[in-house]
Order: sequence, then structure tokens, then C-alpha cells
Amino acid sequence: MTKPQSAGYDYDVVISGASLAGSAAAILLARRGVRVALLERRSDPEAYKVLCTHSITANAYPVLDELGLVPAIEKAGAVRNEARWYTRWGWIEPRAAPAGPELPYAYNVRRSILDPLIRSRAAETPGVDLLLGHQVTGLVREAGRTRGVRASSPQGEREIRARLVVGADGKDSAVAKFAAVPAQQHENARFGYLAHFRNLPLHGGIGQTWFLEPDMAYAFPNDDGVTVMAVLPDKKRLPAFREDLEGSFLSFIRALPEAPPIDSAERVTKIIGAVNYPLHSRKPTAPGVALIGDAALTGDPLWGVGCGWALQSAQWLAEAVAPAATGRGDLPHGVRTHAPAAAARLPVPGRRLRHGPSVQSLRAPHVLGGSAR
Repeated sequence: MTKPQSAGYDYDVVISGASLAGSAAAILLARRGVRVALLERRSDPEAYKVLCTHSITANAYPVLDELGLVPAIEKAGAVRNEARWYTRWGWIEPRAAPAGPELPYAYNVRRSILDPLIRSRAAETPGVDLLLGHQVTGLVREAGRTRGVRASSPQGEREIRARLVVGADGKDSAVAKFAAVPAQQHENARFGYLAHFRNLPLHGGIGQTWFLEPDMAYAFPNDDGVTVMAVLPDKKRLPAFREDLEGSFLSFIRALPEAPPIDSAERVTKIIGAVNYPLHSRKPTAPGVALIGDAALTGDPLWGVGCGWALQSAQWLAEAVAPAATGRGDLPHGVRTHAPAAAARLPVPGRRLRHGPSVQSLRAPHVLGGSAR
């Protein structure tokens, strides 16, 4: 284990969750001189999130660039996520202004590639100890403030003390639960299923999104010639949909305007999804605790913003708490700075999206609420 400089602490920061948010935060903090324990409950370094849009929105490109991941994910076959949207007004097809800069973009890349890549980069970063098979079972608290975590590990229970505990452990965050951070719950009025297809041609060779109000669907081309095809119908359709899942899934796609030729493509995964995906938001800080990624906010998956949000919230945290996390500043002030910075950028009902000029004119009334208004 890395020997800490701070007496009384094993590390400056302990992060629960070594997926996108946690691994990105570990890298960015360590580069700023912070000593980080990165805990991951799964023991497999190649583990990845399966149920995902597999798309990183353009707002997170600067984070990918700072992490140094752009060349690696492009080499892995990531696809720039250009897209067109079907709406009540017809197709919206963003184009750059004549003689102007190109439209902002990031990438579509499957999590089976992205998660192990960013996790391995974290493990290689000086100042980061990646602790696989470590699951948080409680918090160490003193004088009303969190001072570390208790975790189960392959060697048994252990206590890891740190100046700051970061919850990057998803929408059902154990860190948030143990810190008694309440969540505001919001009903999601849609359910969703997706599958991966090979050799599925798309109009213009770019992503397609259908806003059918209230139903919705998207097709995102990914690495290795694989396209993620997802449908998110109104929950009123769920009983009939589940009677014949595969038939309903394919029929829904066939009925889309300018539907991709799904019957001639090869389905390479099962049809997976969620029939109840409640949305929530939490205050992103508590004494000695900060939350990032889905632990702070779980948005409506129809927007495909989860990966970008995970990366950006990790960056905001690193900027807010370093170098105070090393004992060279006011850490509580840094954590308090993270709270309004993150909250001001949350995609909340009625706020304009912030992914770039291509979608700034679209309103987002159901990012959190999930209601089909």
C-alpha cells in the first residue's frame, strides 16, 4: 500500500466504485497530489456496466482529453457520436455553420471496452491504489463527520481512514445510505429494452433518435460495427409488450419513421432492460462525504447523458477539493464548493441541455421527472 503523508489517515481520499466516475476522479485527484484508495466491490478488473446507452455526450470530451483517453478509445474503434433526431417537427439534422467550427462531439464506445480501460489507467496512476473485491459495509464517523470507510475484502473486514469519502457507487449508493443522504425520488413513466446488432445500416451512418412523445427510441453506432438499439415506450404499453418481448421489441423498431432494417441485421446480445427505473437526485455532499455520478443524480436514460455526467462530475470534484484533500487547505470549504458547482449543472426539469450548440434549443422537461408531458 502507498504510505500516506498525513498522520492519522491511510489515504487522503477513499472512493467507493471504480467505474467511470470513480476511476476518473481517482486519476484526476492523484495527478493533483492526492493519495487515493479506489475501492471496487467486483474482483474482476474487466468488469463493466451492461445496461447503458454506451454513449459519452460531447460535454465530457474535455474530461476524456484531460484523462488522456482520446487516443486509446479511438484506437479501440470508438465512433464519434454525431446524430439526427426525429421530432414532431420532422428530422432535426445539426450541421456546422459555414466556415465555422465543427460541432462538438464525444464518442459511442461499449462499456466492455471503456470500463476496463479507464480502470486500468487509474491503477497505473501514481498515488492510486485500486482495491478490487472491496465493498463498503459502513462509514467511520467521529464528531459528526465521516473519517473513512469499513469494507469487506478478500482478506476480511478492514477499516480505511481518509480525509474524504467519495461515493461513486451508483444510483443505489451504499455511501449515500450510510451517510444518511436522502434522495428525491421521481417516477419514470417509461420502461426500456435494448440489444446490440451487427451490420445494421443507419441513415447517414450516424446515430438516430426518435422522440415520439411519449414513446422514444435510439440507435447508436458503436465500436466493432456494433449498433446499440434501444426502445423506451410509455409504461401503459408494458403489459402487452411483455407478453412477447422479442416480437414487441422488433415490431416497435419496424414501426419507427425511417426505421433501420432490423430484420437483416445480426443480433449479438440478448434483449435486456428495466421495467422500473426510478430517477433520483441527492445533495452531493455531507460532512466528510461527496457524491458523484449516479450516486448524486440518476437521470432519465432516454437522454443518454449518464456517462458524460459521470466524467464531468468527477472532474468538478477534483477541481473543488484538491489540494485541500492533502491537508494543505480547507477541505470542508472545497467540499462545499463542489456542492453548488455540481447542483448548478444538474440537468433538471425545464433547464436547457448543455451538450453543445446542436441541442441547446431543445428543452428537457422530463430529465428527472420522467413524465411524458
